[in-house]
Amino acid sequence: MDGDTSLHIDCFDYKLPLEYIAQEPLEPRDSAKMLIYDKMSDKIAHRHIRDIVQYINKDDVLVINDSRVIHAKLSGVKTTGGHVEILLLRQMDELIWYGLCRGAKLRVGTELNIVGGDVGCSVVGIIGNGVYELRFWFDIVEQLEVIGDIPLPPYIKKELMDYSRYQTVYAADRGSVAAPTAGLHFTDELLNDIRDKGIDIVPVTLHVGLDTFRPVKVDRIEKHEMHSEWCDLDEYSVDIINKGLSRGGRIIAIGTTTVRVLETAATVGYKGRLKPYKGFTDLFIYPGYEYRVVNSLLTNFHLPRSTLLMMISAYFGEQGTDILMKLYQEAKNYGYRFYSFGDAMLIL
Repeated sequence: MDGDTSLHIDCFDYKLPLEYIAQEPLEPRDSAKMLIYDKMSDKIAHRHIRDIVQYINKDDVLVINDSRVIHAKLSGVKTTGGHVEILLLRQMDELIWYGLCRGAKLRVGTELNIVGGDVGCSVVGIIGNGVYELRFWFDIVEQLEVIGDIPLPPYIKKELMDYSRYQTVYAADRGSVAAPTAGLHFTDELLNDIRDKGIDIVPVTLHVGLDTFRPVKVDRIEKHEMHSEWCDLDEYSVDIINKGLSRGGRIIAIGTTTVRVLETAATVGYKGRLKPYKGFTDLFIYPGYEYRVVNSLLTNFHLPRSTLLMMISAYFGEQGTDILMKLYQEAKNYGYRFYSFGDAMLIL
């Protein structure tokens, strides 16, 4: 390895036996385990999500991602009879979507009929790596819950009986193809308990894309080309967050997607106060990045070699990768469940 070894992809790799991968959500949501790590004291504690109220103060602001997972998994049939699986990745305008397609061979001009509804599309462009530009007959957003299924990550092999469990209880703005998983742990009752303590809870939106979970394939992570995702931080949330900053409260991000929105906004003319931001972000947070806004976060346990691991590592500073791997080993030692339906870690 040349240069800073903390930026080599091997620093973000770890072995995880299959039995640690959660195959279904727990009931109730807030019964999941929560590893608590205090950066200042370097101490670790083991609790449950329902105990998070004890670790949040009145001056703090809890920031959640209210993106809703769309029914992005479609089945298409060519006019010649070939079958195609479509995973919608991003809506480009009213009629145009980027979609990951598998199955029968496609080319520009191929027509597809969508199974389950009077809907069709044509291939109008080839993006690469199995991604195509698709033009639908009309805006299908309102039809997706009828013609599509919610896509689950490929490491979840067990059938999910209740797809509402792959949505947060506060999901509102449709657009994600994967859930912002740290938020899955919250119940309405837990959120009310937090509010009853006088703590502000504000939403941001980031529509999670498929690339979030893909492993980095370059040796030097700073050479990784980061994907972009659409996000929105509105004036209402900005005002409450800035008030929290002014009174010395912590900005507690629920999930890495929330971190990405807040830190993206902080890169645009930030001088101690956030401004609204709406648009795409390709911010890549990895060791060496200095957090500007977020000073506490709740996050699930992520896949090896993923950009999410790098984001968490950056939060720990110079010894970030060592601390990160220590915490992941601690979680394995205590039987924590990993990935989307798994347990969580609160970093203070």
